Amino acid sequence: MISQPIVMLDFETTGLSPDMGDRITEVAALRIAEGRVVERFVSLVNCNVRIPPFITSLTGITQQMVDTAPPVEEVLPGLLDFIGSDALSAHNASFDEKFLKAESSRLGMAPAHLGTICSLKLSRRVFPKLPSYKLGKLSGQLGIRFRSAAHRAESDAEVAAEVLLHIGRHIAQQYGIAAVDPALLISVNKLAAAKVDGWLQKQSASAAPGGGLS
Repeated sequence: MISQPIVMLDFETTGLSPDMGDRITEVAALRIAEGRVVERFVSLVNCNVRIPPFITSLTGITQQMVDTAPPVEEVLPGLLDFIGSDALSAHNASFDEKFLKAESSRLGMAPAHLGTICSLKLSRRVFPKLPSYKLGKLSGQLGIRFRSAAHRAESDAEVAAEVLLHIGRHIAQQYGIAAVDPALLISVNKLAAAKVDGWLQKQSASAAPGGGLS
């Protein structure tokens, strides 16, 4: 199983790019440890921006909801404190990480997480023959169900966390690696899919008996 804490992050936003002025509207950060989610940081966020109608249609997040939500100046420092120096993960991590960095920069702050794991890329490398890696379809293919509506931060983060745990269990069982740590997952993220099986076999063979991998 995953041997060190990982924080699964999901943002809902007003659009696709902070460089184009898009802002966060909701955040969920779930700390994964000991094979389960052990701690949560969840909040709507008021960035004093207009919520486009298509975002309300997609997520159910309305203008009134964000207007009465805690301000970003309050939420973001709390989020960074929650993440701390743990490894960070997200499904399509480049999206969430760019918003995390942009919102932090606005407040003169910087994230301190220890590496980033993209559960989307990881799924492509560990399960290379699946027809889709979008979170909704991928979760169904792995037998993971949404407990509440998709396109809300906590719901999406919960499912992404289950995907990551599923990958950890698969690696542990398939390759006999007792402790799958964040560094191993980050390394797998960087490999071409065709090289993953051979690389994991080598990691398994070189691991000390009863020890984890780094």
